[in-house]
Amino acid sequence: MALGVPDPQLEEAVVEEEENLHPYAEPLPEDAGTLRRLAHFLKSDHPYVLLGTSALAAFSLACCAGMSLGAAGSVLTLVCVVWLALSLVALVAKAVLRKRYRSRFVLAKASLRAPLRYASYLVWICSAALFCLGPISHFVALCQGAIASSTNPTGFLESAVYMLYNGRQLFVTGVTTTIELALFGTVIAFFLALLMVFLRIQTPDRGENDAVRFFKTLGSGFARFYSTVVRGTPMMVQGAIVYFAGLAVFRSLGWETAHINAVWSPFWAGLVTISLNSTAYMMEVLRGGIEAVDPGQLEAARSLGLSQWQAMRKVVFPQGVKNSIPALSNELIVNIKDSSVLSIIGVFDLMFATTSVIGIYYKGLEAYCIAAVIYLILTMLFSKILTMLAARLDVEAPGPVGSTTDPAAAPRHPAQPMQS
Repeated sequence: MALGVPDPQLEEAVVEEEENLHPYAEPLPEDAGTLRRLAHFLKSDHPYVLLGTSALAAFSLACCAGMSLGAAGSVLTLVCVVWLALSLVALVAKAVLRKRYRSRFVLAKASLRAPLRYASYLVWICSAALFCLGPISHFVALCQGAIASSTNPTGFLESAVYMLYNGRQLFVTGVTTTIELALFGTVIAFFLALLMVFLRIQTPDRGENDAVRFFKTLGSGFARFYSTVVRGTPMMVQGAIVYFAGLAVFRSLGWETAHINAVWSPFWAGLVTISLNSTAYMMEVLRGGIEAVDPGQLEAARSLGLSQWQAMRKVVFPQGVKNSIPALSNELIVNIKDSSVLSIIGVFDLMFATTSVIGIYYKGLEAYCIAAVIYLILTMLFSKILTMLAARLDVEAPGPVGSTTDPAAAPRHPAQPMQS
């Protein structure tokens, strides 16, 4: 190396050493709370600050394109544009310098990480304020105009807001019925599934008499048959069969139509349908959770003097239920969505309310989009609640909103050994 001529490799080594002395972020423990993670994020340096924040600024600018924002909006727009220009310069420098980017480009210095981070927070605030000043304020004005309108507007968004506001009582009733069906149906199905899985896992023992072996075989066969039939037919067909079968039974007893409707309403038929349908799926989920428990624990319980029933009730069943909580919780999310098929028998759920609104205003696309947004909000809300419940019970989270329960899948986490 000639005297006075810088060595690129040496400069790169110095930059790497500085990064080792000033890491981007220290790792946090897994049990850290939300506020602690947020504070850690705000206090720590991060890579790609320019690129990530510029994406947010570009999104806000794109959403506000063509809107009149006034003097405040002009200032916020200028801040976002300056940051985008700075990010563009950094991107060009990265493409030109390549491996020498960290050692040659001034904004890549470790000493400028904190100033860039604080500047990025300012851009975040400006982008959020610009978004509120543009699209959000525009949407609020649009909603006010649609609500005050005496007739259904022609625009898609205005019409959707108008239909949602004027049909709010129908939607509220439909949402309430949907939540009631999903909650009560899932709870009832859980207790029925406990009984059915007890029958499902029965195996005849040589030491038992013929009567006990016969009833065990009969119970296990009935549980298998029930699971096959219910899981092999659509809930819509099951709902129609349950509802009209109930009507036929009451009519055979000589009841009049008015008395039948007071006892056997579409709501009760829908609740029975969801309960019976979810029982079959929950039974298979519980069976997978119980079979995931180490067989040695049952043998250890029997060696301690417990009977077969006591060992199953006190040792195997509690662990199997805990292993199955994620999949069981997901069944509630599935029931919220699948309850929409019960509108075929006249259950006034969210889907029935949607079709009623369509019959009033003769606009289907807007009404179905409203229903989709409400279903999405419900599933996300209950998914969050179930995730918090799983954290309290120290089990695996149910999973994302869009996931479905696979009854045949065994729990992924291993069974915990029995404490003596």
